[in-house]
Amino acid sequence: MDFDYLVFIGRFEPFHNGHAAVAQYALKRARKLIFLIGSADTPRTIKNPWTVAERAVMIQSALEPDNDRLIIYPLRDHLYNESQWIAAVQRQVNEVVRADGRTGPVRIGLIGQDKDASSYYLREFPQWDLVDVQHTETLSATELRRFLFEARQDDNHGGRLLIRANVPAPVFEMLDAFRKNSPTFAQLLAEYQFIERYRAAWHDAPYPPTFVTTDAVVVHSGHVLLVRRRAEPGRGLWALPGGFVGQQEDLLHSCLRELREETRLKIPLPVLKGSLKGRAVFDHPERSLRGRTITHAFHFEFPAGPLPDVRGSDDADKARWIPVSDALEMSAKLFEDHLHILEYFLGRG
Repeated sequence: MDFDYLVFIGRFEPFHNGHAAVAQYALKRARKLIFLIGSADTPRTIKNPWTVAERAVMIQSALEPDNDRLIIYPLRDHLYNESQWIAAVQRQVNEVVRADGRTGPVRIGLIGQDKDASSYYLREFPQWDLVDVQHTETLSATELRRFLFEARQDDNHGGRLLIRANVPAPVFEMLDAFRKNSPTFAQLLAEYQFIERYRAAWHDAPYPPTFVTTDAVVVHSGHVLLVRRRAEPGRGLWALPGGFVGQQEDLLHSCLRELREETRLKIPLPVLKGSLKGRAVFDHPERSLRGRTITHAFHFEFPAGPLPDVRGSDDADKARWIPVSDALEMSAKLFEDHLHILEYFLGRG
């Protein structure tokens, strides 16, 4: 074989026939195949409906005869720090090699489809040979997720038949059971329908809209202020207080207004302004399901003292002070890129 290990990076949402073809080719070229499953730290959304454990089962069920040659690891996102993401990939692969007890030179390669701009990551690891596989004709994972939500409970829906034709049989059984039996699917379907209506409302705009929002990172005595979202998208997830910028306000005053509306925080405005420690723009193109959304986050710091009273509002059913250490471990419960915003200001990003 040409390699001891080939590395296959992807989200696999879901694992489809194209992924399976790449994996089967890799198993002909390498002794073992390392899957790094991306977006491992995100909550369930219509873009990422399945957990890492569920996606690992999809992979193992589709490649069952070769399971003893598969090594599957989670890979978390680093939206605003590419170097950390690259280091995480390198660290996971090194851990595999050490755990496997390999000594001497090890032949490692990276396998994938260099099909468009989204494949840029394949060129981030020059120390590994790149195995660029040709595109396998299949529907994309994005299209398959859309058909899954549009099929709903209709077994005869054409989208369901297309899903069956484009994923391995064991994966189709998992997806069908998820669609029919999982309570999670109902909430994801509500989110999908909300996003479709939201985008349709802007369909006739002369240009694709870009939305501007603000978010408040308020840290007080080792706690950060979060709110729990009442409505779609992200209903039930925890988030930084924030919202859309009004037509007649600047960014800072938009942030302060949203903060007070969503949390009823009683700290006077002059004191809040005086506690402003930093600000930054977060503009990852895919940070929001609603469309292109750029947020300006403001960091307010109060080193000591009793925590002020807070409570929820119409948009947030709860507001709560959460210890910083706990908030940084809430990745699967935090809205959009709010974990990454917290990490940026709190020193871990």
